[in-house]
Amino acid sequence: MGPEEIIPSIALVLILILILPSFIKSNLKKKIFFKNLSIWGIIVSVLVILLYLIY
Repeated sequence: MGPEEIIPSIALVLILILILPSFIKSNLKKKIFFKNLSIWGIIVSVLVILLYLIY
């Protein structure tokens, strides 16, 4: 596992740490929470796939 795989992974984790507290605070209802969580899951999955294909 080289730097081309480690650096994007670290970036995604840091972005998650920055976003997660306000994300949870703004999504107190379960329905809204799971809807937004699925949207973010799709976004992160697309980013991971794109980064994998690029590198």
